[in-house]
Amino acid sequence: MSGMVMNLIIQLITGAIGGNAVGSAVKSMSIGPIGNTIAGAIGGVGSGQLLAMLAPTMAAAMAGGGSGDIGSIVGQAVAGGAGGVVLTAIVGFIKNAMGGRASS
Repeated sequence: MSGMVMNLIIQLITGAIGGNAVGSAVKSMSIGPIGNTIAGAIGGVGSGQLLAMLAPTMAAAMAGGGSGDIGSIVGQAVAGGAGGVVLTAIVGFIKNAMGGRASS
């Protein structure tokens, strides 16, 4: 499997996990299980792409040339999870500011 596809999968999964984690931990930021998962996955991929644009040498080192070493996997997982948390929190905040009721 290509290194790029592997990074995308890692970012999607860890972003979804991060989105659901923030939704569970901070109920006022939750947009429901499906919303948390979707926002988290999008945030995870977005953060990975942003990392590649802002720090290409660091992103290339994390990609590891497709070797799948533990350092690249951990780097992509951290970036994906953080992006998922941030985007889910932003969407939850906007939903609450617009008068939406927090999902249980």
